[in-house]
Amino acid sequence: MAAGFARTYGSDVLVVQSAGLAPAMTVSSLTHQVMLEKNIDIGDEFPKSLDIASLPDTDLIVNISGHPLPVKTETLVESWAVRDPIGESEEVYREVRDQIEQRVMRLILKVRASKSPIVLESPRVDTRRRTPRQ
Repeated sequence: MAAGFARTYGSDVLVVQSAGLAPAMTVSSLTHQVMLEKNIDIGDEFPKSLDIASLPDTDLIVNISGHPLPVKTETLVESWAVRDPIGESEEVYREVRDQIEQRVMRLILKVRASKSPIVLESPRVDTRRRTPRQ
């Protein structure tokens, strides 16, 4: 869910890799369903192993597993306490989805705010209507 929101809302400031501590072959059909309710199709995404993530090229790891990372990394790690909805009702999936959406949006806003604005030098304008010097 987090990767789906991050790609949809933050593609201007984020390059998203999705990996986890408990990889699986598929994503729950309820996850697909509740994400489609937000018009986000997570397609064929599935939890990949953390081993395949390119950690040296990563600026931030968001850990929503509730468990410490099994690898040492110099990368900044942000831990989010998020309930695992597996085996729960649709309503729980929606609550978790909405919680993740809010956290992802806050992260995106934080990243956007930390980016230095680009100041373009305005072209010089001769207000006295003189011919420019060559």
